[in-house]
Amino acid sequence: MPPSTLLVPSKKSGQVRKVVPLESNGDSDAISDIQSHDPLEKDETEIKLEKLVFGDKTGFHDALKSHQTSLARVDLEEDEEAALQDTSKDEGLESLDDADLFFLDSVPSTVNDSNIVLLQNSDNEEETFPGGNPPAWIDSDDERIVVSLASNPRLRKLRHNDSEDLVNGREYTKRLRQQFERLYPVPEWANPSAAKKPSHRKRRRPSNATDSSAEDLSVDDMSIDSDDLSAQPLAKLLQNSESLIAGPSPHKKFRPEVIDIQRTKDIGGVQPSAITSLSFHPTYPLLLSSGPSSTLSLHHLSPHPPNPNPLLTTLHLRSTPLTTSTFLPPQGNKIFFSARRRYFHAWDLSSGKVSKISRVYGHQDEQRSMERFKLSPCGRWMGIVGSGRKGGGLVNIMDAVTCQWVAQVRVEGKGGVADFEWWGDGEGMVVIGKGGEAVEWSGLDKRVLGRWIDEGAVGTTVMTLGGKGTGDKALGGDRWVAVGSQSGVVNIYDRRGWLKTGVAEKPNPTRVLDQLTTPVSHLEFSENGQLLVMASRWKRDALKLGELIPYLCRLSRRLFGARGRVVWREFADSRRLLVHLPSCTVYRNWPTSNTPLGRITAVGFGPGSDALVVGNEQGKIRMWEIRS
Repeated sequence: MPPSTLLVPSKKSGQVRKVVPLESNGDSDAISDIQSHDPLEKDETEIKLEKLVFGDKTGFHDALKSHQTSLARVDLEEDEEAALQDTSKDEGLESLDDADLFFLDSVPSTVNDSNIVLLQNSDNEEETFPGGNPPAWIDSDDERIVVSLASNPRLRKLRHNDSEDLVNGREYTKRLRQQFERLYPVPEWANPSAAKKPSHRKRRRPSNATDSSAEDLSVDDMSIDSDDLSAQPLAKLLQNSESLIAGPSPHKKFRPEVIDIQRTKDIGGVQPSAITSLSFHPTYPLLLSSGPSSTLSLHHLSPHPPNPNPLLTTLHLRSTPLTTSTFLPPQGNKIFFSARRRYFHAWDLSSGKVSKISRVYGHQDEQRSMERFKLSPCGRWMGIVGSGRKGGGLVNIMDAVTCQWVAQVRVEGKGGVADFEWWGDGEGMVVIGKGGEAVEWSGLDKRVLGRWIDEGAVGTTVMTLGGKGTGDKALGGDRWVAVGSQSGVVNIYDRRGWLKTGVAEKPNPTRVLDQLTTPVSHLEFSENGQLLVMASRWKRDALKLGELIPYLCRLSRRLFGARGRVVWREFADSRRLLVHLPSCTVYRNWPTSNTPLGRITAVGFGPGSDALVVGNEQGKIRMWEIRS
């Protein structure tokens, strides 16, 4: 290379090119030839070396993919190893109970396990939940938790009776859920079975009666609110009413003198007439009511919102002012109702058929009206007060199934039969005349077992029996008999031991109640025989009475001294209508001057002795819950 030659790297290709410096004696052609010289191409060795040192795009992406694949393989192997280790650790724990896996760090309990109320379901029955779906989580430790309901005032409403105190966790949760559902029931849009059907009035022509003593009703005689009863019997009417199933109520023992009673929602609205008859269904929470409006009403007893005590159906008979209506015990599959007519009706709830029985063969002259009747507790017999009064009064007994005459009971005295009541077993009855003479009649022997006279009877008006199963079996097992008179006096007799020494002609009453000042029109025992309600329809329950009593007390004290004050106190106490048994004491805290009773025309106790219903002349049915 000549000494004047210089090697310079190229900016574009990195190759070396030869530059010859200009001399004073060089020509321009040589310079242009050097500048137009092409760069040198890379050989294979140089390209491999450049790729190893600097790399390229293709190699970069391939290396990245291979690296990710190796990382994923390593993670998978680690997970498999961890799973194998966990499996080896948990071997033998599948069969262990939760109680063996965990423990409570607490001191031993000093609570007596016998006083703890467990979940009120049997071991073989599965607990039902709203909507049929079990909870997603059930904590087994709930059975070990003990909650005191009596010590916390906010939890006392969860008790079923006053003696309850301690419950376990599962029972506590169940009662809280029930209390919440009572306060916030399921809305109608979330309960398909509660969807209301459009109500419309239909008239039906009843089928021809097979019994020769039955007469068909014309189309104008009867109208039925709701669907045709022949196509909608009671079983179909109640098929979507799960809440109608009434569970067994716990046995309650009521205290004397003071009662825990609370008013609930009224049953239905104002009826078009007075309520003359009330009857509870023996199995379902249903209430039957009737009156001079010629209408039978069937209500579901459910005082919870949004629709408390709804009306299920009604039955209307034209020109038939009803006086008596009742369910046929013990199943309650029939309803008997009558008016001041020569006939009565029987409504078969199983088939929806309404039959009309118009005569008692062989006794038509003695039975001109069938308005007063009672059904035996066994459901076999039906007693009807006869209209004939020659030589006293009589009661005709008929078969409740065939409606055929069976026997007749007669009582001596003037004025006829005042009232009668079936024995608790349904195999006999007590019939009392208006003169106070009573007859104990046995249906098995078809004879009179004894006669007795009510003490101080002045126009006997009403009589009833109570305390089923606690008296003499030969007299039906009823212990108590209560007799009311025109003077407002109620005599209570204890029938135990009457047959051992013979029925006394004039037995001494256990207690004489003189709180009422007008004729006694209603006497009713509760099912358990611990309560007796007495009422008079001849005295209006005006709230002005409570306002006038203090003024009258002061006025009479000025005029008559202390005796006048006592007289007006007795007059004020005449509103005490509820009696406790066996102490035979009148409750002093109910009813009060603010209790809206009105002129009472019908009273009744619920099957479990936990409810009291009162009907009045205004057509209102009021209900109270009896707690203790």
